[in-house]
Amino acid sequence: MVLDAFSVRVALGVVTVTLLVLFCTSFHRTRSPYAGWWSLALMEFMVGNAAFLLNGSPHQQWANPLGNVLVVAGAFSVWAGARSLRDLKAVPWQLAVGPAVTALASILENPGTNVWSGGMVYLAMMTAGIALAAKDLWLIKASHSQVHKALSLAAGLLAAYYLGRWVVYVLEGPGGETFRTYFGPGPSGLVSMVLLVTVSFSMTALTSDQLIKGLKERAARDHLTGLLNRGTFLDLATTELNRLHSTGSGAAVVLADLDHFKAVNDEYGHGAGDVALRAFAEACAASVRSTDLIGRYGGEEFILFLPGATQDRAESIATEISRRMAATPTPDGVAFPTISYGVTSSIPAGADLTFMIEVADAALYSAKAQGRNRIVGADRLEAAIIADEARS
Repeated sequence: MVLDAFSVRVALGVVTVTLLVLFCTSFHRTRSPYAGWWSLALMEFMVGNAAFLLNGSPHQQWANPLGNVLVVAGAFSVWAGARSLRDLKAVPWQLAVGPAVTALASILENPGTNVWSGGMVYLAMMTAGIALAAKDLWLIKASHSQVHKALSLAAGLLAAYYLGRWVVYVLEGPGGETFRTYFGPGPSGLVSMVLLVTVSFSMTALTSDQLIKGLKERAARDHLTGLLNRGTFLDLATTELNRLHSTGSGAAVVLADLDHFKAVNDEYGHGAGDVALRAFAEACAASVRSTDLIGRYGGEEFILFLPGATQDRAESIATEISRRMAATPTPDGVAFPTISYGVTSSIPAGADLTFMIEVADAALYSAKAQGRNRIVGADRLEAAIIADEARS
């Protein structure tokens, strides 16, 4: 029995409209990127399948290519949504190339008389878009829900189905009995309907996981600079230092303080002070490795934890931060403050983080006492203390 393609497409349209209304509401409430992409995909699927309903009418000339393009665009929007769950973005040209190639192929194959104009390219692009979505869904690192694995398998099965459609289309064409029975518009519409409902149901868990991840990230970071807040920094640095000591490695700690920061606020206003804090945070981020930790320790004081770094290396990084800060363009009439640093490092079986911070703080205090705008390492601080004791 061959399913009635028109009836299946009408049913698919009704289901799609219902889901679109539900998830446009969800996107309006949560502003989740994935919900936005999924809502866009549903809209593209809805309008594309509505265009196919005009096959056999005088409008087929433009409606058929339009339907092909929009349905393919929907598949690539699903892929973009899957990438958003991995905090990745799809490049615009990557989203456009599939629909563009489909449009060209459809226009070149007499869409006014051929309802399968561009069919081979259409099926290939659908396979590619859904397969890419399946891959990115599988690679999601979700902490609260593993539903993305099941969703990835569902997308993979749909990609395999479209690949089967493409193979049979190439071998026997759209008029073949196997194609019409198992891979024609009717069966494919039924498969799409089931998967649309399945994907939409799973989206709630995926969106919740994304929102929880975002809330955790915001709670762990300083809202002004985007750096780790003090509590999160100390937790992460303590864990990392314990790991380093267990493997016989060490680390360095840098405490930094913006000199005469209160004067910047008093003279130029708190807006200028905020700009200076953000500029310093950006200078820090540009000077360290991705494995290093940077935190706002309090007010205008910052802290860096550098796994595996020697004291000399840590002092070189402090120098680079100051260089970048000095090279940062400032608002008209505003002068950014200089920076004082206290630096220390641990030995493989050395002190805990609290002691390292105390030593770095003493070195920072010495830097301020010596006139600010300088780097004082714990080794030089110790030498200065010994010299003072000798003179006394």
